[in-house]
Amino acid sequence: MNPGVELLARRSLGAHRRAWAAVFAAVALVSALLGALALAAGSMGLGHARVERYAVAAVVVAGDQEVRFTHEPWGSEPQTATAGLTERVRVPAAAADALRGLPGVRAVVPDDAFPVREGTGSAVRELTGRPWEAAGLGGYGLTAGRAPGVPGEVVAGSGLGARIGHDVAGHRVVGLAEGPGTLYFGTAEARRLAGHPGTYDAIGILGDPGVPVDTLHARVRQALDSAPGTGGQRLRALTGDGRGAAEDLRALPARDELLRLLGAVTGTVVLVAVLVLTSLVAQALAQRAPERALLHAIGASPRQVRAAVGRELTRVAGTASALGALGAVPAFLLLWPALRGSLPSALVLPTPPWLFAAVLVTAGLALGLARLVVPFATAQPRRPARGPGRGGRSGAVRRGFGAAMLVLGAGSAGTATLQEGEAAGMAAGASTVTLVAGCALLGPWIAAAAMRVAGPVLRRYGGAAGHLVAAGAVARSRRLGAALTPVALVTAFATVQLAAGATADRAGAEQARAATVAPYELVGPSSAEVRRMPGVTAATDVLRSTVVLARTEAGSPRLDRLPVLGVDAGGLPGTLDPRVVAGDLAGLARTGTVAVGADRAASLGVRPGSTVGLRLGDGTPRTLTVVAVYERSLALGEFLLPRAELAPHMTDPTPARVLLSGPGAARIPGARAQPEPERVTPDAAEAGVLLSVAVVGAIGALTVLSVLSTFRLAAAGRRAELALLHHVGASARQLRGMLHLEAGFLAGTGLLLGTAVAFLPLAAFSWSLTAGPPYLPPAQAALIAGTVVVTTYAGVLGVTRGAGGGGRRGQASR
Repeated sequence: MNPGVELLARRSLGAHRRAWAAVFAAVALVSALLGALALAAGSMGLGHARVERYAVAAVVVAGDQEVRFTHEPWGSEPQTATAGLTERVRVPAAAADALRGLPGVRAVVPDDAFPVREGTGSAVRELTGRPWEAAGLGGYGLTAGRAPGVPGEVVAGSGLGARIGHDVAGHRVVGLAEGPGTLYFGTAEARRLAGHPGTYDAIGILGDPGVPVDTLHARVRQALDSAPGTGGQRLRALTGDGRGAAEDLRALPARDELLRLLGAVTGTVVLVAVLVLTSLVAQALAQRAPERALLHAIGASPRQVRAAVGRELTRVAGTASALGALGAVPAFLLLWPALRGSLPSALVLPTPPWLFAAVLVTAGLALGLARLVVPFATAQPRRPARGPGRGGRSGAVRRGFGAAMLVLGAGSAGTATLQEGEAAGMAAGASTVTLVAGCALLGPWIAAAAMRVAGPVLRRYGGAAGHLVAAGAVARSRRLGAALTPVALVTAFATVQLAAGATADRAGAEQARAATVAPYELVGPSSAEVRRMPGVTAATDVLRSTVVLARTEAGSPRLDRLPVLGVDAGGLPGTLDPRVVAGDLAGLARTGTVAVGADRAASLGVRPGSTVGLRLGDGTPRTLTVVAVYERSLALGEFLLPRAELAPHMTDPTPARVLLSGPGAARIPGARAQPEPERVTPDAAEAGVLLSVAVVGAIGALTVLSVLSTFRLAAAGRRAELALLHHVGASARQLRGMLHLEAGFLAGTGLLLGTAVAFLPLAAFSWSLTAGPPYLPPAQAALIAGTVVVTTYAGVLGVTRGAGGGGRRGQASR
């Protein structure tokens, strides 16, 4: 350790505590935000589906609920992408035969879960049916009555609140059992109602007493690998918490989707943190320029000064990151209930005590980010700058880097126009951060250019205060540029994050309203039954499922799980209008066909007559012929498939609803007028919105802190200047007027600059998504503008109260 560097660091830290206060607060906030995100990601990574139905089973055999896509990029090793499936992959009945008779196996119990509906229309009640012997897999036994003996008899779970002798869904209750509200049928009737002979949803295995689960699992795994009649199908043997994956199929895909969103959000937080910390550290050091010049004059090398600053910052940031780590826990506890409530209820998200050690890692990351900015923040011109463009070689390098960042940001925005959906949003976000970084480097020149426009107006209408602002801007363009950066950042970031979601949501809602032309909806019967009712002229089933699209992105394999609709082609006219732009939806009357959204068709390069390779919801690969291209994909999804194509590959092929029209539709029992507009939503969409709002608020707080701190540090260095103006005759009123005008100039210029920075990526994103302009709700726009104006005025005026009094001593950093 260099004693001179250590001495400089220790003395400077004691002398400049106030200058480091803003950096301390920013690092603490970054550490808390990263810690909360890490705790959320850690709990999500440990998440599993709740084990209820198979709580007593030692091993559960189920189909492989993952699909894989392997691609070999040029010049590198093969890469494999995986995606979870949301429709059940069933187990061949031959697997059960292969497991019977294994040593240590007491019973092999096939299980099926199928929907049972009671009532019609708005009064319909969704129940679950299972074979009676499967109740033992969850440890549920009879509490009254007897087991079902003949078709038409059921045992009702206690959750239904039924009584023996009552009818439920057309079946007589002959027994009551423990557990949830499930209807248990006789084996033969359950197999018939499940509707997939020769396969099971899952197979539960009960072991003999004393047989270890690991031993039983190994025997089951070996038997499955060598079992005849399974067609080489991949089967899973699940134990422990993994058994829940066979109960709820949407829990783990939703978890994986939110994990990916958390990763993207964390990357954005890191980028914004680097930008904000660089600005704050540079401002803190700018107030000490004379001191640093003196150190250089008495023999301190640039490396020693930089090392001393690094040690100062390490001590400040180390304490701040530790404090932020403590704050991460309550931040996580505030964020978690909202996220948890938007995910499937069957998803268990544990938070073991050791997980909270993750905040120590994120505290180290926050400290590392603070140290990372030291070389950038300590870079200074070789001689003092005398104005924009006259900073010597360093000024030319800074202009060059700034221009390059602007070009790079514009290129990233251009990339967004070639993408769709999430990829376009990510490109727009990267473009925003890059453009703001370019504006930060070009800040002095931007401030000078803005003052050249505003200066004549200020001088003409602002009186003496306006002349002071204009003259001060010319002399202090670097300070004004530094002040503009955080204002532009908070404006641009909040605008892009809020407007991107609002644009997509508004366009999707408009398309959904336009696409749903049916005046009535019905839940229960199929469209074929409804069309036979008198007075019905058109009816279509609406099935909701997912498909998986394999593609490559930047040479890497990618699997996109997309929500889709299954429809009855003959009933589309008068019920759903996707707005066809090519082909004919009548082609969906045949299986093996698909209609494709216009944007997706353009990205895949397909048109009517082309083929598209998809994996259906249960992973079955299908090559489908495109029969139509339609426009309203934000509402109806990227693909429309025939009902007959989609239904055999769904866990529950019952339509979500039937849309119908005709003069007699209003007289059908259970028909409801003015149905909700038909609109598909991706997995974890609600959780993604909540996460986005929370992070926008947190990063907004970070940038607002940056605005206030930048103005505070700048004002600290101006107190001697304000005192001098007061002594040479400027009145307190004139100085207050000057500060008001300067705050107005900074707020207005920052809002315009931030809006201009946001508009380019937003326009690219909006054009790729809706072929129209971006949209931001007026209330949100007013909130952004109001926050910027209030923060700017508070920063300029609040920290300089009394500075014009002339009798106060101003220290640059104390």
